[in-house]
Amino acid sequence: MNSITTSFRYARTQQLADALTNARHYTLALFDCFAQAGYDVNANVPYLPIVNPPLWELGHTAWFAEWFVLREALSSHPADAQRPSLLTKGDDWFDSNTVPHRSRWNLDLPTPGGVKTYCHEVLDRVLDKLSREPNTDEALYPYRLALAHEDMHGEAFLYTLQTLGLQAPHPAGGEPMLVAPGEIGFPGGTIQLGCGPDANGFVFDNEKFAHPVHVAPFRMDGALVTNAQYLDFVADGGYDNRQFWSDAGAAWLMRQERSAPRYWQRQGGDWVTLRFGQPATLAPHEPVRHVSLYEAQAWCAWANRRLPTEAEWEYAALSGHPALRWGQLWEWTASPFEPYPGFAPDRYREYSQPWFGTHQVLRGASFATPARFGSAKFRNFFKPERDDLFCGFRSCAWK
Repeated sequence: MNSITTSFRYARTQQLADALTNARHYTLALFDCFAQAGYDVNANVPYLPIVNPPLWELGHTAWFAEWFVLREALSSHPADAQRPSLLTKGDDWFDSNTVPHRSRWNLDLPTPGGVKTYCHEVLDRVLDKLSREPNTDEALYPYRLALAHEDMHGEAFLYTLQTLGLQAPHPAGGEPMLVAPGEIGFPGGTIQLGCGPDANGFVFDNEKFAHPVHVAPFRMDGALVTNAQYLDFVADGGYDNRQFWSDAGAAWLMRQERSAPRYWQRQGGDWVTLRFGQPATLAPHEPVRHVSLYEAQAWCAWANRRLPTEAEWEYAALSGHPALRWGQLWEWTASPFEPYPGFAPDRYREYSQPWFGTHQVLRGASFATPARFGSAKFRNFFKPERDDLFCGFRSCAWK
């Protein structure tokens, strides 16, 4: 992920057409994985706060593209679409702003075949409209937004498969992600964090606007913390030692009754991990994955290390240092998700603003993130307790 040649942010009409088609085919392929397990029927899907019913999520991705591209909505406000949906009750079913999470299990949705037909029809009309658009950032903004949205939901589909213990298309687990130990020293300096007002291409609202941030000299791991490193913490009683856990982390841990990461299990004298419902050997030199912010912080406290700030992470990622690897897993940072100076919500008004102050920034990308999506500027964000994501962490030395 260090070298990204074709970003959706700068994709032109034909590149966007190919990417939108690819994204929709991938979403449908993942939906078929749920269908094979009977989870294309909402009533069969267990209610969990961290997942959506797959049929609802599939329809929502198509609805979102229809909303911003075909219906030319000025914003995500329910009154801002310029024309009606192809579906009589499309807004009542699939608008995530007006359909509460819990109610998504109880909606009288179309059949899976009907939702798939809607997906194909929306894509065909989007591609037809796109073929007549000029290659300008303004004209292509809604298409790039729809593509980014579907790519995010594609990755969410994949970690929902992991959460539900279902098989995923090969090679959903990614190739073995071996890492080399080592620390990199960075001299620090002033960087422009975020994207400037004159930036070309697509920019997320939470990346606006670029502003100077001084980064002191720091030393950061060139790679992510490994299973072997994390196992040392587990073996040393890290989950039982309150001194390594923040107050919020200790409260979370008490609710989990956990003594190891989410998918680790003991088999005899060995540890295994569950990957899409199947036990797999816990490879010592692979990055530890599926850990919460609290677990990452506790490991750092035990190891006398710390998480990088998002400014340090961006500085390092943009440095071009050949020993720095990123893009295997999303990486927890020490930074709460907060607006940059000058922030204002874009057309998708609820993308960032509702989550400031309650979520934590993750940087990078994961093996499940399409290469076209990755960017050293992108700010992912989730609640600190989330460990269902394809996430890990790296650490920095204390000064």
